[in-house]
Order: sequence, then structure tokens, then C-alpha cells
Amino acid sequence: MAMRKEKGLRKEGAKIAKGRSRTKSRHSDKKDTAKKNSSQIHSVDKKELIQRKLKEWEENVLKKSLERMPERQERFYTTSGIEIPRFLPYYEPEGGLLSFPGEFPFTRGVQPTMYRARYWTMRQYSGFGTPEETNERFKFLLKEGQTGLSMAFDLPTQMGYDSSDEVAYPEVGKVGVAIDTVEDMRVVFRDIPLSKVSVSFTINATAPIILGMFYLVGQEQGVSPSQLRGTVQNDILKEFAARGTYIYPPDFSMKLVIDVIEFCAKEMKEFNPISVSGYHIREAGATAVQECAFAICSGIEYVSRAIERGLSPDDFGKRITFFFSVHNNFFEEIAKFRAARRVWSKIMRDRFGAKNPEAMKLKFHAQTSGVTLVAQEPINNIVRVAYQAMAAALGGAQSIHTNSYDEALALPTDESVKIALRTQQILAYETFIADTVDPLGGSYYVEYLTDEIEKRVWDYIKKVDELGGMKKAVEVGFIQREIARSSWEYQKLVEEKKILIVGVNSFRESNGAQKVKIFRLNEEAVRRKIEQLMRFKKERDEQAVVSSLRRLEDYARDGKTNLMYPIIECLKANCTLGEISRVFEKIYGRFKGFTFF
Repeated sequence: MAMRKEKGLRKEGAKIAKGRSRTKSRHSDKKDTAKKNSSQIHSVDKKELIQRKLKEWEENVLKKSLERMPERQERFYTTSGIEIPRFLPYYEPEGGLLSFPGEFPFTRGVQPTMYRARYWTMRQYSGFGTPEETNERFKFLLKEGQTGLSMAFDLPTQMGYDSSDEVAYPEVGKVGVAIDTVEDMRVVFRDIPLSKVSVSFTINATAPIILGMFYLVGQEQGVSPSQLRGTVQNDILKEFAARGTYIYPPDFSMKLVIDVIEFCAKEMKEFNPISVSGYHIREAGATAVQECAFAICSGIEYVSRAIERGLSPDDFGKRITFFFSVHNNFFEEIAKFRAARRVWSKIMRDRFGAKNPEAMKLKFHAQTSGVTLVAQEPINNIVRVAYQAMAAALGGAQSIHTNSYDEALALPTDESVKIALRTQQILAYETFIADTVDPLGGSYYVEYLTDEIEKRVWDYIKKVDELGGMKKAVEVGFIQREIARSSWEYQKLVEEKKILIVGVNSFRESNGAQKVKIFRLNEEAVRRKIEQLMRFKKERDEQAVVSSLRRLEDYARDGKTNLMYPIIECLKANCTLGEISRVFEKIYGRFKGFTFF
């Protein structure tokens, strides 16, 4: 009897338990269904948001861009026939919609269509020996398909010496072309129409003089100053911090920088008066973050000074450009460029009050890294340069220079410089990476690196601000010490083989170094150049030279006049670069540099 009762209770308990299980299951099903429905609704909301944003972007940004510069073709396809979209909208990992290309804060590029409309400018950095030799190299590169010129100057030209100066002779024409007079500039651009090609000048302390020569040669070719296109580097702060080709003390040097910016804003509206350089800071040993941060801090200093001069950031801001290096850490370099655009746009808008979107865009030239080129097994440098150039393109560069494989040994030969140019052409025309905008956008890794670099750049900007700005940070040695520390830490990693460099500390050839043909400078041509300069001085109107230099000195002493105008008058009177530079040196002295270590 008891057993039958116990069995009955167990049976009843099983029924109750089963009922509870079904009830629990029904509640769980309802919860899962609600969660699924919520996810679907959220997914629909995302799609609706993207479609709404996309339509706004197409109407407000894309339409104007296509009217100004149509894309290279109506539709783009892979080799398998898959259509390539202009770009892919996506959500950040945190759930927010990222900006579209050509739209603040320009993370995804400064133009809505980027390379679908026009490839980056292929601007090989060149110049050596005499103006005649450099003219021939320029013509060779243009014939081979280069789309922009970039001019390298020898050390005497950069340091304010004429080729005939006794301290100049050992370096005349060695690392760039020797430019002493406006006649030299005429020869460099002989039979090269300045109305059809943009020209970049890597010159800093003597930038106003070189720009004045270009201004006059353009006029002689019948090209109005407002039509001349190109860039003058004109970034003196990085010279004090990392490179060393300064001449005058910082304050007067900064005045000359702003004189150039003001002159271009008024007279050469299509010309970029400054290229704020992170490249040389990186070459001196800085990290990617430091390169980006210190260049932007220099940019802040220049913009502040230009505004103090009375210029509008909405006007001159659209002509501020940047110059960055591209190293071997492929994804970090891409993220660096994306972060730099984001930071600069916020600075121009929030700190300087710019309202013109063009003034908020960080446009940059990228050069593959000189310090990553090695003398051991130099042919391997071709591979390094190719990957670096690809990182520059994927990062959205406006123009790119690819180093030649033999530059760790000498100036490049015609053969090596052609290989460097072909590297860019293969990248542009054969890899299809230019057919969609910001192709790595949305990669969890790239977006993570972009965010991390941005945070660290802001940290450095805060430190520099607290020191009183970039000029002050250089004067007290903060920038130099940061670069030196990073350089030492990197070299230590190489020596400990924690960073491997093929052909240097790993995978070395056992039978010795590769043999390559290297460039040899024509010393006889250099001697003829100096003789030409001496004749030039004898044949000019000496009275006009003396009076124009005297007027320049008067204007330089008053400290108020924009010196570009009297410099141009001196050049018209056939004054030399060295003579003009000596006027400033007479008043302000030749700066000896800082001592910190």
C-alpha cells in the first residue's frame, strides 16, 4: 500500500516537473525571440542609418567632387568581374558609424573618390650636380611617366652659400643641385613647361630665395604667379629639432616662414607655401607616433603665427601640407596617416575656428624611408620600397616618392631611379588597390591602431602645449631628447636581434656584399659651374646689385616688411643666393644650434 502510494507521488512529481520545464522553456523561447527581434530591429536601424547618411554624403559631398573631377571610369571591376564599390560604409567596433571619405574628420581620405578620380602624384625627389644635369634628369623622369617634379638642393644652397664660397666647394652638387642665381633656375626648367607640371622644393632656411627664383622663371615662361603649382618645404622648426640645415636664429627664421605663407596667400594662390615635415624627424630616430605628433605640433605653431599676422585660417589653411615618412611596420604606417588626418582636422576646426572644410584637410606627400635602406644586399631595398609605397597609397597619400635601391651607397643612377618610378606605376596600374577608397577601413586591427595612435598623438600635443608650443619645446630640448631616446631604443632592439633586418643582422649572404653600379658625380661639370658663376658676377650691373641689397638690409632691419618682395627685387638685379643670405646673416648672425646632452 505504501509502495503504491510512493509510486503515485513520484508519477505526480514527474508531471509537475515536466510542466515546470515546459513553462520555463516557453519563457526562455519568448526571451530568445525578443532578443532576436531586438537584434533584427537594431540591424534594420543600422542599415537605415547608413542609407540615410550615404544619401546625404552623395548629395552634399560626392556630387560636387564628381562635377569637378570625374572618376577614371564609370564602373570598376576585379579581374573576376566583381564590381568594386566606391567605398564600403561600416560601423566601428564600438558601434558608431565612421565618417565617409572627403568628410570631416577625413579619417578615410581627403577626397570622396580618392584615386578613382586621379592617382597620387608620382613625384620622384631628384637633383644633383649642375642645373644642366638636373634638367636632363627631370626630362628623363617625365619621359618615363613621372607626374610631378621634386627638387633636391646641395648643402651649400641649403645653408646659404654660393658655389664659389671656399667652404662650399667640397659639397657643391653632392646631395642635390647647386643653385646660385635665377639663371640657374632658368636652366633647371629649360623646355619644361611650368604651366603643366607641379614642382616641389625641399628647401628651408633659404626657401624665400628659391621661391623668388621660381616665381620669376614662371613669369618669364608666361605663367602667372596665381597659376604656378607646387610646394616649398619651408619648415624650419624640424631643422632645429632634427635635420640641421638652419642658418638664422629661430625668431627671424620663423618670420621668413610666415613671410612665405603670406606671400603665397596673396600672390601664388595655387602654390603650397609649406610642407610640415615629419619625415626628417622620423629619419632622426622618432617613432611613428612621435613623427605624427611633432609634425602636427609644428603645424600648430605655423598656423598660430600666420593668424597673428592677420591671415585667415580658412584661406591659407587649405594650402598647409604635410610630409611623412613610410617605414616597414605596414599597418602602423597606414594607421598613422589615418590618425594624422583625424587629429589635424579637429585642431583646425576646434582650436583655430576654421569653417572651410578644405582648410581642415591634412594633405600629405609620403616618401619611403631612407634610413631603412641598407648598403648590405642593396637589391633587397626594392622590396622594402614597394611595401612602403603600398602603405602610403593605402593610407591615402596625395603624392609619393619611392627611394632608389642604391641610395644607401650614393645618389641614384638612371637605372635605379627608373626602377623606383616603375614601382609606383606597377602599384597604381597593376594591383587594383586604387579602385576603392580606404580599402582597409573597417579592419579591426587598422581601426584599433588608428585610435591608439590618435590617443598618443594627443598626449604629445598636450605636453608640447604645456611647454609653450613647438618652438619652445625645441629650444628647451624636449623634442630632441624624445627623438634620441627612441632612436637608441630601436637600435638596441636591432642589435639584440629582437628586430630582424634581412641581409644585416639575419639571412646574410655568405659570399660578401652584392655588387651594384653606383652613381659618380661629374666633378669637371661642377668646376665649370663655379666658373660660370664667377663670369655671371662680372657681367652683371654691380650698382644695381649693391643698391638692391642695401634696400633688402633696410627692410630686414625694420622687422615689419614681408621680405619676399625685396628678395625678388634682388633676384631681378641678379644678386646671388649667397649674397642675399649674407644680408640676413649680417643682421641676425649664423645660429650655432642648441646644446642639451
